[in-house]
Amino acid sequence: MRGGKRVELKEKHKNEVRKRIGMVFQQFNLFPNMTVMENIIEAPVHVLKKPKDAARARALELLDQVGLADKADAHPLELSGGQQQRVAIARALAMDPEILLLDEVTSALDPEIVGEVLGILRQIAQTTDITMLIVTHEMQFAREVSDRVLMFDGGKIVEEAEPEVMFTEPTEQRTRDFLAAVLGD
Repeated sequence: MRGGKRVELKEKHKNEVRKRIGMVFQQFNLFPNMTVMENIIEAPVHVLKKPKDAARARALELLDQVGLADKADAHPLELSGGQQQRVAIARALAMDPEILLLDEVTSALDPEIVGEVLGILRQIAQTTDITMLIVTHEMQFAREVSDRVLMFDGGKIVEEAEPEVMFTEPTEQRTRDFLAAVLGD
């Protein structure tokens, strides 16, 4: 903003900002023609200009972190949905983001796999200083890992609070209705 008006960023500046943000999608968005390793090192090598050996070493660390160290040479279609999502998380982390955007990362998963993916996100929240913006309907998870919770409706913020306040004393009726429907209160 300049003088109270929005100013479009120059493309070079946009790209610099994008390098600091990781994104994990609902549908994984892995490249099916590439191995797991190739999926993870593609952006660090081509966008961040990391040497391939360094990118591979970091990818192996991340695969170990997400419990898939033995899947480096597999292709995405050989993996379960939960494994693909863990690869997508490793791929986003390979960019060493300051901010990690997660869009309903458990919505396409079988219920028994959801806990695995949430466990990895919980570990990231506890062991890194990466800011995570998580769009989720997993309310217990949001309550456990969040510093702030925002309730959106129609693309607008309805309410914002610390997790305990949001889940025990929401001020807005829309938030109360949503939590009652989702949590069964």
